[in-house]
Amino acid sequence: MAHTRVALVRAISDSIADCELTHVQRDPIDITIARTQHAGYVDALRDAGCTVIELPAAHDLPDAVFVEDTAIVLDELAIVTLPGASSRRGETDAVAVELARHRPVIPMTGPAELDGGDVLRLGRTLFVGVGGRTNEEGVRWLGATTAPFGYRVVPVHARGCLHLKTAVTAVRSDLLLVNPGWVDCDTFGDVRHIETAPDEPFAANALFIGGRVIYPVAFPATLRRLTEAGVDVLPVDVSELAKAEGGVTCCSIIVDGEGLLPGAGSPDASGDVQ
Repeated sequence: MAHTRVALVRAISDSIADCELTHVQRDPIDITIARTQHAGYVDALRDAGCTVIELPAAHDLPDAVFVEDTAIVLDELAIVTLPGASSRRGETDAVAVELARHRPVIPMTGPAELDGGDVLRLGRTLFVGVGGRTNEEGVRWLGATTAPFGYRVVPVHARGCLHLKTAVTAVRSDLLLVNPGWVDCDTFGDVRHIETAPDEPFAANALFIGGRVIYPVAFPATLRRLTEAGVDVLPVDVSELAKAEGGVTCCSIIVDGEGLLPGAGSPDASGDVQ
């Protein structure tokens, strides 16, 4: 069976200007430009080898374009989260229905709260940012739910940013992009890393997919560091989405292979980084 890679995205809500904000000031969002930029992002997902599935906009849910926070997809299952911002809880139902086509789905239950943007997978280890939109109960729930499948959950205390993946993401299977001001690099053991340029604090969010990295053009100094390190970059302009405190990982849920559904192929045991 041919390997498939699906990217689940969601169209931008008319109400995106009413989005949740924590660490950035509220600036006007040009929704026409935002939608054009989102279309460019979707094109980049296709260029990276994804089959794109786009959910319709949920105009009463301002943050719904940031689908990453609603789920964690592993080889064996998909977890539908309980987002830390109560205004975002209505985003999960449509995502759960689509993910059920690809994985067995387990819904998170309170008092656990967790945003998918707080989860960085390195092999069979799930590093989880705690203290913002993800609480300690969410970390414990995730650990108990994934342990039977061989995963280890490690809590991480990032600082000064919304999610863990605002501070650190993977740009290759053996290479991280890190803002050392927001997360300690030694948290991730001996995995090699590139530091963001000092004047580009939001530059650590990159989407590694299909051997390529989707990355914002807004951070040219850090982008140069990536290309000099041999990273294959697909540049995108997501400046309007950044005003809503969103990054390139936030706007998609990546589903590799067909998981363990009946008739599907074997799960990918390669330890991909997400």
